[in-house]
Amino acid sequence: MKVKAKYLKTYQNFHVKIGMEVDGQVQSDPESEEDEEEEETIQRPCSREAIKSSGQEKNQQTKEVDESEEEDEIFRRKRLTRKTNRRVKNSGRGKEKADIHHEEQTLAYGKEVNSAQKWVKFKRDFDNFKTQCIPWEMKIKEVESHFGSSVASYFIFLRWMYGVNLVLFGLIFGLVIIPEVLMGMPYGSMPRKTVPRAEQATAMDFSVLWDFEGYIKYSALFYGYYNNQRTIGWLKYRLPMAYFMVGISVFGYSLVVVIRTMARNANESTGDGDDNDFIFSWKMFTSWDYLIGNPETADNKFASITTSFKESIVDEQESNKDENIHLRRFLRVLANVLIICCLCGSGYLIYFVVKRSQTFSKMQNIGWYERNEVEIVMSLLGMFCPPLFETIAALENYHPRIGLKWQLGRIFALFLGNLYTFLLALMDDVNEKLTEEDVIKNITHWTLLNYYNSSAVNNSTFSPPPIDPADVPRGPCWETTVGIEFVRLTVSDILVTYITILVGDFLRACFVRFMNYCWCWDLEAGFPSYAEFDISGNVLGLIFNQGMIWMGSFYAPGLVGINVLRLLTSMYFQCWAVMSSNVPHERVFKASKSNNFYMGLLLLILFLSLLPVAYTIMSLPPSFDCGPFSGKKKMSDVIQETIELDFPAFVAKIFSYVANPGLIIPAILLMVLAIYYLNAVAEAYQHANAELKKKMQVQREEEKNKRNNKATTNLATQDLEDFLTPSAKSGGQSQPTADTKSDSTNKNSPGAKEGSMAKNSNAACPGRGATMVPPPHVTITQPPRQSIKASSPGQARSGTSPQGLRPGTRKGQPCN
Repeated sequence: MKVKAKYLKTYQNFHVKIGMEVDGQVQSDPESEEDEEEEETIQRPCSREAIKSSGQEKNQQTKEVDESEEEDEIFRRKRLTRKTNRRVKNSGRGKEKADIHHEEQTLAYGKEVNSAQKWVKFKRDFDNFKTQCIPWEMKIKEVESHFGSSVASYFIFLRWMYGVNLVLFGLIFGLVIIPEVLMGMPYGSMPRKTVPRAEQATAMDFSVLWDFEGYIKYSALFYGYYNNQRTIGWLKYRLPMAYFMVGISVFGYSLVVVIRTMARNANESTGDGDDNDFIFSWKMFTSWDYLIGNPETADNKFASITTSFKESIVDEQESNKDENIHLRRFLRVLANVLIICCLCGSGYLIYFVVKRSQTFSKMQNIGWYERNEVEIVMSLLGMFCPPLFETIAALENYHPRIGLKWQLGRIFALFLGNLYTFLLALMDDVNEKLTEEDVIKNITHWTLLNYYNSSAVNNSTFSPPPIDPADVPRGPCWETTVGIEFVRLTVSDILVTYITILVGDFLRACFVRFMNYCWCWDLEAGFPSYAEFDISGNVLGLIFNQGMIWMGSFYAPGLVGINVLRLLTSMYFQCWAVMSSNVPHERVFKASKSNNFYMGLLLLILFLSLLPVAYTIMSLPPSFDCGPFSGKKKMSDVIQETIELDFPAFVAKIFSYVANPGLIIPAILLMVLAIYYLNAVAEAYQHANAELKKKMQVQREEEKNKRNNKATTNLATQDLEDFLTPSAKSGGQSQPTADTKSDSTNKNSPGAKEGSMAKNSNAACPGRGATMVPPPHVTITQPPRQSIKASSPGQARSGTSPQGLRPGTRKGQPCN
């Protein structure tokens, strides 16, 4: 215990000294000084026994010191062991924490990557979903893969027209038809909504309904059904104002949509860049889509690539074609003269038929043909004139794409001439009905006046019963008559189109397919063969029909709904007919990058359709007993009436100032000048863009020529150096190392490589001298010669053959 206490005391003193040394303040301990004095007194020997006892004490002290050192060592080891265990434990915990942190980071990164992949997959699936939601996208892709982009452009245009008409139908149906049906007066409550007594017996006959007479004439499908009350229903809905604004909005929306589409197509066509270089290489190596996994889609893609090659081959052939320019000009002038004669004849025929139909309308008990002669003649002209134009256009021998534009323009002129001839003849009929309407208006007023006056003369105490609306005299309602004519034209055009497809395409294809085995000649290769899809006729028929819809929708609000059904059925019916009954054109050609030519024709027909409607709104008086504008001098008076009654007085003054011709004419001139300026700026930008493309192309060719010339110069220089004599080479070896450095820098060039190969061939054939074969792409007429007086081992001897091919050896022959 004593030793242990002393050891503990020593250990404490030791640590105290260490701590004081660390602090820089080493002080003496009084207890340690007493121990040192005791040790000094012990070390002083005074006798033998004292020496002996001191020796025993020293041994005892030595033993105690050894024991204390052992205990100190044990304690130190235990302490180190505890520290080591603690450090190991702490390091293990840190490692565990690091591993856990690394795992957390790995999991977080994995979650981020997984979420990113899921987001990419979601976007791809959503894009596919949007593509699937596009109406008839897969049908159009299938048609394009088999018939080319020119045929597919028609169906894309048809889908676009369907979307526009769907919006127009929503406007008219939601703002005009539904409010009148729900909030207006019911059927039979007023003369304009009641079938006259004389027509009620046959109002439901099929022949009458087929002519859009009877109950259909007095329905919400036509203009005359709508009431002229300023407000209707509990909502106080202003129906006349809504009818007028919707009629104007139809043209405004169509104009905005057509112009925006043309601008977008122009941007897409200019943004694609020039792809006239390496057309077939690009198509060969970049056409296939490696994400295709469906066999049917792969077949369609294969057919599409094949068709695109045919289109490019036709373009290349047309660009390299030589022709007799004088004969070609004569044939083109002749073709245009024949087509102008056809156009004039068709216009005269329509005018004659419309005039005769006016005489038929005054007759009684006329037949079905007499009632529908105008529609039949116009449909037949639209069916037979386009093939005639195409036959005449064969004389011109244009590029298929240019020929299609000429064909479209001619058929457009045919349809437009027929339409305006029909309108001019119809305006004569309208003027006759206006004069007739004045007479009937007086008769109606006198009839009502006499009816109520007769009851007052008889001194009756009760009011007379109201007159039945079916017995009230009616006016002709020229707006409804015009609307009926447009509806008839639309329906007849639909029927003629479908019958033409069934007879001219489907039955013809069935006859050729099944009768070819037992016929005298090859029906598929000769006459009649399979029909080709008439792009120009179908496109112009669609544009012409849309022009009739724009003009007739103001007089027949339900006409837009009929057109929506027509376009919907045409898409399915014509897609089926194309895939089952038609064959691709013999000269498959690529459509232009934008459908702006179609849009340009549509914009023109839109403007020309607006003119008759604007004329009737601003000039002709409306009917007195039908339509939302009855009782007004002009249809446009509804705007002035609304401004005066529903707006403050200063608003009316503002509109009167705005409507002043002194402001309108300068505004129109300013718009014209702005259009001219913007057109000039656009042309300047196009010219600058074309010049920049030319400069870039020239710069590219110059850089290419520089690289080629540099490579050729290096090859020629190396070949000339190789033909130098060895004496010149040996003399050149004494030159500074700069030459070797320059030679080493040129080793990477093609000429240096060929020169090194030539040197190796000389070294491999000792005894041949400097005989070498020049490269085949370098023509050297006479190698440089030097007077060689002495022959060295690497030089040619005197009297040997000149440098180059040795006699009796061939180019590339190995050395012997």
